[in-house]
Amino acid sequence: MTNLPVFQLSPSGHALSIRPARLEDLNRLVEIENRSFTIDRFSRRTFRYLLTRAHAVTLVAETADGNVAGYAMLLFHRGTSLARLYSLAVDPALRGQGTGATLIEAAEQLALNHDCITLRLEVRQDNTDAIRLYQKRGYKALDTVSDYYEDHMDALRMEKSLAPHLKPSLARVPYYEQTLDFTCGPASLMMAMETLDSSLKLDRKLELRIWRESTTVFMTSGHGGCGPYGLALSAWRRGFDVEVFVNDPGALFITSVRDPEKREVMRLVQEDFLEELQALPIHLEYRALEVEELTAKFDRGGIPVVLISSYRIYGEKFPHWVVMTGHDESFVYLHDPYVDHEVGKTATDSIDMPILKRDFQRMARYGKTGQKAVLILSRSIDTDPTATFD
Repeated sequence: MTNLPVFQLSPSGHALSIRPARLEDLNRLVEIENRSFTIDRFSRRTFRYLLTRAHAVTLVAETADGNVAGYAMLLFHRGTSLARLYSLAVDPALRGQGTGATLIEAAEQLALNHDCITLRLEVRQDNTDAIRLYQKRGYKALDTVSDYYEDHMDALRMEKSLAPHLKPSLARVPYYEQTLDFTCGPASLMMAMETLDSSLKLDRKLELRIWRESTTVFMTSGHGGCGPYGLALSAWRRGFDVEVFVNDPGALFITSVRDPEKREVMRLVQEDFLEELQALPIHLEYRALEVEELTAKFDRGGIPVVLISSYRIYGEKFPHWVVMTGHDESFVYLHDPYVDHEVGKTATDSIDMPILKRDFQRMARYGKTGQKAVLILSRSIDTDPTATFD
């Protein structure tokens, strides 16, 4: 944890040292939390969990006499260059001395030390003092999250670029969180479709309908996931032009399924999808689409839906679909429909996630054979945009 401000003056001139929190700070952290908030407070158990987990780092501001004046907690999203300021609190008795601003500055430096270029946060919409502080530090409002807090107050989602020289080209891709473990494909496809047709209504009924249309029937366990052919058919039937790029003409995902009967069923289902797809004006190429081609198609108005391995983000090996939302000279930006609520994540962590292009190139493949699949959606001018498929 290098380059942290070991000792500095707060804007008011008071001496503060910034250091990582330790377990022996637990009592003081809980005390500050209870003095700072009346609802949505971290419990002692939550603090202990976050202090000992690798995905979170807590910084404390310590006064010259050794008293902890406040804390800032960051969450890091594995495999991405996005960090989240999960919580910030200063003891009410010690406010007005620049401690909050000092902690934010230290948090930004820590995020940069972790190769993060974007820092995000959520703040109560009625917390005008905090909002002004963040705005003064260069944070911009992204959107409003309805009914975010226990008392139903909305949250303002804010973001700061820690690498302002990067000017990403971003599309206005709406965000939709998958509601089931096996519907990342439908959720990603839905986000791409609504980008091109804002009249499309994204809801769970559509999510399940697309899953039913495009499922491969079986996966390693549980319900079947969705392959590129079935997803392409679902998009085409709803009036979108689709290009399909796969590097393997064989059945996808089969190598991760041991049962011979399940493998045969998956092969037949995908074969049936492929026969239907080949009879339609859907462009299909058996080759990998490199990052440069992907970004070029994005710049021409296409919305890419990309198959990745979840291992680099979640540490588990399963096929996963995401939608590309933009790019710059160094990064590809993605909406990930999956939100890992069990580790304190929110949609803030899954929207416009910056991924280094070299990491994305390695991520955009699945299985031992390195299967790759990309759909490029665009708006068809020959198809009735009001057409539906049931």
